[in-house]
Amino acid sequence: MDEMLQDFLMEAGELLADVDVKLVELEKQPTDAKLLNDIFRGFHTIKGGAGFLDLPMMVDLCHLTENVFDLLRRNELVVNAPIMDAILGATASVRTMFDDIGRGARPHAADPALLARLRAVVTEKTLLPPPAAVPADAKKAAEAPAITPADGEPDWDAFYSAITQNAPAAPPRSGNKPFGRRASDNPAYEEVPVGRRTTDRIAISRDATIRVDTSRLDQVLTLSGELGLAKNRLNCLKNEILTGTSNPDTLREFDEAVNRLDLVVGDVQRAVMKTRMQPIGRLFQKYPRMARDLARALGKDIELVLEGEDTELDRALIDDLGDPLIHLIRNAIDHGVELPEERVAAGKPACSTVRLSARQEGDHISITIRDDGRGMNPEALRRKAFEKGLMDADDVDRLDAAQCLELVFLPGFSTKDEVSSISGRGVGMDVVKTGIEKLNGRIDIESETGIGTTFRISLPLTLAVLPVLIVRHAGQPFALPLAMVHEIMPLDVAHLQPFAGSATIVVRGRVLAVRSLAALLGWTSADKPRYGVLMKCGHTTFVLAVDDYVGREDVVIKPLTDIRPAGVSGATLAGDGSVVLVLDLEPLLQSAAPESVSAFA
Repeated sequence: MDEMLQDFLMEAGELLADVDVKLVELEKQPTDAKLLNDIFRGFHTIKGGAGFLDLPMMVDLCHLTENVFDLLRRNELVVNAPIMDAILGATASVRTMFDDIGRGARPHAADPALLARLRAVVTEKTLLPPPAAVPADAKKAAEAPAITPADGEPDWDAFYSAITQNAPAAPPRSGNKPFGRRASDNPAYEEVPVGRRTTDRIAISRDATIRVDTSRLDQVLTLSGELGLAKNRLNCLKNEILTGTSNPDTLREFDEAVNRLDLVVGDVQRAVMKTRMQPIGRLFQKYPRMARDLARALGKDIELVLEGEDTELDRALIDDLGDPLIHLIRNAIDHGVELPEERVAAGKPACSTVRLSARQEGDHISITIRDDGRGMNPEALRRKAFEKGLMDADDVDRLDAAQCLELVFLPGFSTKDEVSSISGRGVGMDVVKTGIEKLNGRIDIESETGIGTTFRISLPLTLAVLPVLIVRHAGQPFALPLAMVHEIMPLDVAHLQPFAGSATIVVRGRVLAVRSLAALLGWTSADKPRYGVLMKCGHTTFVLAVDDYVGREDVVIKPLTDIRPAGVSGATLAGDGSVVLVLDLEPLLQSAAPESVSAFA
């Protein structure tokens, strides 16, 4: 039963998320009978599983909501905002019950006011606006017979009726068990006492498992077999070499075997990483409901468009990307787009569009949040940063238009003068920036006044392997996260210029500070640095002076569990077996003082 409850939470949660997405779509296409039937089936499946697990409060709520859907299907009701508010309130209540079960607690009953609203919709339907005319094909579909269990499908309503009356009932038997569980395979299946509350004694963790396509597991199995063959061939050749055989054919075959092993190991690494990849649509499907509710609260008309939902991303990244995307979407709806009357006055459609898209670009994922709202005015941002005391007048005046846009990421920065329950405290965008950088990613802004704003997030495909740039100082290798590296250039100390006591260099018209890797590490160096690495760390863009660089590598980071030096995020091994420290430059920049030009002489 514990395993069945865990499966219920996972699969019913996915069904409910899909129902929420389709409900938002149904509000835009109220005559889409197929969409309505899909929603009905999703709720019916959730209700059946809840009944099987003896969760009567959830069943009652789902059943009452199904009654509303049934009236909509028969055209006795028409979808409108008040009805959709009540239905979405029911899905939110079901989700709360899921959360209670996941914590090992008895689910809370639905809000009586919500139940009263749903009953009012069912019993007082004549008081609601009459149904609008629907196309003939939609009317024909709506007049189709009510959904009933298909041949061979368990009649969960009958089963629930039996157990709620405390009657001994055998669970429905068929080839379609609830949520894919083969419960009848368990000999003790029929001996579970009716009414038993499994949620009183266990806590379910839905993040402990991951679904993997069996074809990917088959690929891993096949590659593991090839890995074994390559190992056997190497052992055979090793024995020949150890016995003194050194003819050219043996050495050539040994070289070929090593190359083969290298290819197979690379394929195994990629195949194993793919088992952690999940479609980002799993994350995206949470946002249409949120966008709809927020737009209603603000009196705005907004359409959230999702693109690239099949793009795959590491499961760990998907879990940690949720909060930053919520902040960005809420920011676009609250700050970015205008009220309908403002848009009409500006010659725009009353309905604004917020577009959330994802696509793979090489070894990175690009996620874009774009709105067609009012855009951001760099001068207004510059003035706001000064008024809030976040920067002094001289620093603000030196900012170009692109740097002004990045002011929104400063802690405490907000364009709103009043704090609301949605925004105004100046913490949302700061959280976004911090969260993205923790995932070894970066975020960029493009905005045009009156046209709209675009936030573009770039993330690695996986956190299991980190792309880095290997640099050297005094012969010691160090790794810099490649997401922060923008360019490598020769560094001529003669081109350095002093500014406010610090060494700077002009790169394509921009004056950038030059920081020495030796000084950041607290080391001394007798040699002049030969290369500069243009880096962007947090809100700071600078040139890192290094002795030499090796190149790009994909490394597996090992955390330093016993000791964590400041400025070091972990370690990895180079191909020659030497230890390479992976640097975390932000704390090093904060603790080290800027260097003068004379320090590089």
